[in-house]
Amino acid sequence: MRGDRRRDFRLILAASLFYLAGPMALAPLVAGFAGELGGSEVLMGVAGGVMNGVSLLSRPFVGNLADRVDKRRLTVWGGLVMTAAALACVAARAPWMVVAARVAHGLGYACCSVCLSTWLADLLPRNRTASGMGLYGMMTALGMAVGPAIGVYCYQWFGYRVAFAVGAALTAAVVFLAARVRNADAPRVFRVAPEAGAGCLRLVEGRVVPVALIMMLFTLPFTATQAFLVTLTELEGLAAPVGLFFPIYAGVVLVLRLALRRILDRVPFGCFLAVSAVCAACGLLSLAAMRGFWLMTAAAVFMAGGYGMMCTVCQSTAILLARPGGRGLANGTYYVGIDLGMALGPLAGGFLLGHAPLGWFFPAFLLTVPALLAVYALGRGVFARLR
Repeated sequence: MRGDRRRDFRLILAASLFYLAGPMALAPLVAGFAGELGGSEVLMGVAGGVMNGVSLLSRPFVGNLADRVDKRRLTVWGGLVMTAAALACVAARAPWMVVAARVAHGLGYACCSVCLSTWLADLLPRNRTASGMGLYGMMTALGMAVGPAIGVYCYQWFGYRVAFAVGAALTAAVVFLAARVRNADAPRVFRVAPEAGAGCLRLVEGRVVPVALIMMLFTLPFTATQAFLVTLTELEGLAAPVGLFFPIYAGVVLVLRLALRRILDRVPFGCFLAVSAVCAACGLLSLAAMRGFWLMTAAAVFMAGGYGMMCTVCQSTAILLARPGGRGLANGTYYVGIDLGMALGPLAGGFLLGHAPLGWFFPAFLLTVPALLAVYALGRGVFARLR
């Protein structure tokens, strides 16, 4: 990679950390803030989940736009929208204002996530796509870990509004970093085969749908765990220090992605899927049996080997499956799977919490493991294109 490209690569990697850390700093706080402003339980839930819903609905359109518009401009715009949304939370005086701000947050988040990952992939040679996207995944995992920690810390010491202002500063860093990238990435015109549906607005990339479904099934148990782990341990009276679960998970993800980045481009997708499926099952079984620190740690390690690794593998696979000039749409399709899992996981977890014995919560999500293997078996023709 040439010097100017290497510099751009590092700037985009840094922006990838901040675009996720910013909204994640607000994520654990907005529902409680809406309640403090007088919102009902339902409105608190809407405030907490509306960002992902908006992101899900806008991804296909953003994916198309990312293949046609200068990615630097779209990333800067998305960062500005997220910064303005966080500042709107600072100024909010009613719960509906928090909900409206999170709607804007979802739109800016969708723009940055699709553009930054596609932009980074465009700088990589094809034979280094998986390892390069592994570094991107490492930065997003770090953002996912430090963002909530920063937000909760600021809230505990200074209150909601200061925490939201810090979230705004984090997303403002995206604007600063993206604007410094020299490669403006002006859109290029590609000749696309008629079978690709040239001339039509495609909402998803068909080749990537199996990858998105697999990613959705990995995301479901992870986000259900994220939403209800603290509640479950309190209801069962467990002594496990669950505040350490996600920092341990994030640390293991970082180590795995650094250690395996050299082989990501050489090992077939099916091998990674098999190992990660076993890890996902072991993680759920460890959570079901959890009574203290060591089983909790084992569960975090196994989840890192499952959901954490497949985020990188599935995203790089989506990019490799993309048609010429269609990486933005392929990336958008991949993120649709993530968003569906993030939306449905807490819903499924809430249903189980209210309608099933507590001991069934984690074992019930084991159904996702045979389901994702079935998706892979049915989509073998798609994955054969990678050879």
